[in-house]
Amino acid sequence: MLLLAELLSWLAVPALPDALSQLGLAMLLSAFVVLLCVGLAGALKMIGCTVADYFSSSQRTRRRLLFAQARQDQVKRLFYFRTVQLKYFNALKRTRLLKANNRKHIHLLSNAINQQLMSLKPSLAAETFKELQQQNARCRRQQNVEALLQLQKQITTMADKS
Repeated sequence: MLLLAELLSWLAVPALPDALSQLGLAMLLSAFVVLLCVGLAGALKMIGCTVADYFSSSQRTRRRLLFAQARQDQVKRLFYFRTVQLKYFNALKRTRLLKANNRKHIHLLSNAINQQLMSLKPSLAAETFKELQQQNARCRRQQNVEALLQLQKQITTMADKS
């Protein structure tokens, strides 16, 4: 239409090119408006279909299933980490109790050795008695059970010889 108006203006037809130009511009504008309306209608239709699909019963069921699976996975992870934490704290408590029990038994063994030494004090030389007491105290401070048992055997053999 606009080309026809240009051609007529070149041929010097006075009123017709202006009318054809106005008609061509109106047609071009209306084509853009129609194109825009079709695009907008397509977008609205697509949004409407997406919203309807989102709220459909199959999608709701699928979302609920995915939520339940995610919750179950979360509970499994939580259970795993809680068991790891419990095992760690139980092991820590066990080692603490074991150390306390060892200290208690070492103290009892040292006291028993000390009582044996006191019962043997009259038959031992003062220097030997003092050395054995120092060795008992050293082994107790070092928490050396093997050395304490060895010392107890040594004192027992000394008592048997007396």
